[in-house]
Amino acid sequence: MTIENTSRYSDKDLLEFKTLILDKIEKAQHDLELIKSAYINDQNNGTDDTSPTFKAFDEGSAVNSKESNSQLAIRQEKFIRDLKNALIRIENKTYGICRVTGKLINKKRLELVPHATLSIEAKNLQK
Repeated sequence: MTIENTSRYSDKDLLEFKTLILDKIEKAQHDLELIKSAYINDQNNGTDDTSPTFKAFDEGSAVNSKESNSQLAIRQEKFIRDLKNALIRIENKTYGICRVTGKLINKKRLELVPHATLSIEAKNLQK
């Protein structure tokens, strides 16, 4: 597969995307800390003195909550990693170039999904 790298986003555009991505990373890291904090709080949810019936229910609920928080944390960590990889592509000046078609990814798509590596055209080919 050859990538036609005849065009790329301007340095000005790349700087705008970098600012957008840095803001998203900061928010995502904050959200991850909240998720982790919720997970830690689930460890001690104060059910020690409740009746056995309610305690069993709370423990089952706590397991579901822990699993849910764990999945959220994993997804959030992947999102942060993908955003950091996008920053590397900005530094390499390959940001916004579809890895399948070699064409520029639509700017609106990148504003909504700044870590995208596929154009809508390439994404539709996967279906």
